[in-house]
Order: sequence, then C-alpha cells, then structure tokens
Amino acid sequence: MKQTVRRAGPRVCLRHAGRLLVVLAGISRLVAAEPLLLTGAVVHTVNGPTLLSGEVLIEGDRIVAVGSKLDAPQARRVDLTGLHLYPGLIALNTGLGLKEIDAVRATLDQREVGEFTPEVASWLAVNPDSELLPVARANGIAFFEPVPTGGVVAGQSGLLRLSGWTVRDMLVQGPWALHVYWPSLELDYTPREQAPEPGRWKSLEEQARERAARLKELEDFFRQAQAYARAQDPSRPPRYHQPGTVPVWEAMLLFIRGQHPIVVHADEIRQIRAAIAWAVTNRFRIILAGGRDAWREAARLAELQIPVVFEHVFTRPVRDTDPYDVHFRAPARLHEAGVPLGFSTGTDDASLVKNLPYHAAQAIAHGLPPEAALRALTLAPAQWLGLADRLGSIEPGKEATLFAVDGDLFDIRSNVRRMWIQGQEVSLESRHTRLYEKYRQRPVLRSVKP
Repeated sequence: MKQTVRRAGPRVCLRHAGRLLVVLAGISRLVAAEPLLLTGAVVHTVNGPTLLSGEVLIEGDRIVAVGSKLDAPQARRVDLTGLHLYPGLIALNTGLGLKEIDAVRATLDQREVGEFTPEVASWLAVNPDSELLPVARANGIAFFEPVPTGGVVAGQSGLLRLSGWTVRDMLVQGPWALHVYWPSLELDYTPREQAPEPGRWKSLEEQARERAARLKELEDFFRQAQAYARAQDPSRPPRYHQPGTVPVWEAMLLFIRGQHPIVVHADEIRQIRAAIAWAVTNRFRIILAGGRDAWREAARLAELQIPVVFEHVFTRPVRDTDPYDVHFRAPARLHEAGVPLGFSTGTDDASLVKNLPYHAAQAIAHGLPPEAALRALTLAPAQWLGLADRLGSIEPGKEATLFAVDGDLFDIRSNVRRMWIQGQEVSLESRHTRLYEKYRQRPVLRSVKP
C-alpha cells in the first residue's frame, strides 16, 4: 500500500514526491548555471589593466571572459553603469565568526586552554549565524580567516567565504596556517618603590630568566615536532586520530615540512628580529602578523620575501620619538622596500573587519600606491594561501566572487551596491540595515495641544 503525504492541498505519493524533488533540484541547477554578463562597470582586474567600461561574463561559479563588447547573446545582462567592479576582499587575521559580543562570554570562542595547542582548528568553531558576517560582507569582504588565540602555539586557521549555511559550506581551505604568538622580549624597568603592585615586582635578572625560559620552551616544542616529522614517512598526510599517532605532532607535520606557512604574531622590533632569525635557522616558511615595527626591519623582510599582514595603521605611536603618522606611513615604507604586504584590522574586535578597506585607504593617503593597496586586500593574500589560481583578481577561470561599488573602494563615502559569491548574487542586508529600515519608518509623535 502506497504511503501518502497529507497536506492542505492535494495528496502526493512519496515516490512521486521524491521524483519531483530531483526534477526541482535539476531545474535549480540549470537556473544557477544561467550565463551572466556584467556590463558598463569600471572593472578593476587587479592583475591586469583597469577597464573603464568593461564586461565580465560568468558561467556557473566561474569567470569565463573579461573584456569589452563580449559576444554572449544567451547571457542575462546586468547593467552596472556608473559602478566600480572589484574582486572579493580577503580579510586575514580576524576574530570574525569566533567573537560576537565581548561582554557575553558565551559568544566568545577564540581562545583555547593551554600554551601549545597546534591541533586546534579555529574554523570549526565559527558561528555561521553570526550577525557580524553580513555586516562585513556588505562592505566587500568575501573571504575571512578566523584566527585562534590564547597560547604560544595557538592552533591552525583556515579560509572561509562569507556565504553558506554551515562551516563546511563556507570552508575554502583548511588548514592553512599555524599561529605562533612570539613571547614578549620587553623588560619592565620600573623601580620596586614605584611599582603599582610591589608584591609582583621582579628584578631585571628575573625578567630576563623568564624571557629566556619562554623562548626555550618554544624552541624545544618545535625541535620535538621536527624529530617526530623525521620519524614519519614524508609522503603521507597527517593522521590525527589513528592508533600509533600523536595528534599534537601530527598537527605540526604540514608546517614543519613547509607545506603550509607559520604565521608569527610579533610587533616589537626585537620580537621581529628574533622570529626572522628563528625562521632562517630552521628554514621555516613564515608570515609576520601584526608587524607594528616591521618597517624598521623592512630591508631584511624584503630580502627574505617574508609577507607582513600589517594591523597597526590606526595604532597610536608607542615611542615619544616617533612622529604622529609613523604607522600611517609604515605600509608605504614596507612596499617601497619590496616587502609583500597585506592588511588586517586585528583579532580583538570582530565587528571592525568591515573597516578593512579604510585601513588601506589611510595608507594610500600617506604614500602607498592605490594599486598596491588593492593587491594587498585581494591577490597578495590569495598568493600566500596558494589560491591565486582561483581567487584575488577578475580573470577568466577564477571564481566569480566580486562586488560593485558606487565609487572608489577606498573612499569612505562609497557604498557596495551588489555582490556575487561563486556566481550567485548575495543579499547585502544586515542587522544594521534592518534596524535602519525599522526606525526610519517609525511613527512621528505629534505634540497634543492642551
């Protein structure tokens, strides 16, 4: 006897209902595969010339042609006259998806317990329903890297796109990088009698011994990881949860072998120099994150081609001998020296990831070429990720993730008007826009005469 599904409408046989779902799925794929021709925009290709009235042909989730007056009679045309078209921006070194409300502990999932936790995979903790994701997307951010914090070796990060129901849908690449927070090398010279907590005061000798101990712990950890890697078959991938393996050391294999980079978080010049020497000695492939004083070591960073993800454009000078604009000009100095450059808003406030273009804009106002700034937000991170053949520019064969702005991307007065991720147009609605519409239409209170 056939089972039926009873609804308010007609009776439907389950067998036929299944066939209907298959047919509808096929139709949805056909609709999604409809060619799309974006016309009339100023197309910023990043890796080629800027087209003043360019056209971009999209089929499925890929860009198939870029130029002017493309022959695509079957494509649906989208007129973007007066708009600027850019590839989706890549936000590195963020807390996006891991942090929501700083004052609510249950919404914070960025820190792990322990000093050495390389097996932690930060992207697995991302909240796909975070209200901060649509806010970042509405300003052109298409990809983001959620970063673990907390220990010395805090864990691994991956790259996610700002579209999808689940973390699995959103994941572009994971793991990508291992995150090492370089121990502080500063010493507190405050005399005991002036210390705010005399009971916790330590002499310079004690501080120096503690500093040396922290560095030794880091070096010993990596030596053990290297020894474990030498004992394994170099051709096999990591096996995290199989008998006879150690998850902590398995997690280190990709990075010890140089298959993926180690991101070293360091700001002070002595930290940066120590991290560079450590990387050279051990032949590690590193990326410098934070990089407040990186401009002071620009020549060495350029010589070794160590990328810098600079996050201190709006940080106040920390030395009384530095000019007020020292950090405004730092990206231009790094670029002039030949250092591969990226930007970050930092991991402290996930709500500020939306401001990523304005960090680059401030650097432009203080000497960084606009082309270099755009590359630092798009193609350069894609190259470090090993995804330059898929992301970072508007070229045939690459993923159709791009957005249209009603002005220059680096002009704070400009607004993102439309956005496509993997060839599908996405909504730019966010909690901000919903509240704006709600209160824009609030009733006007009229005074009542007595």
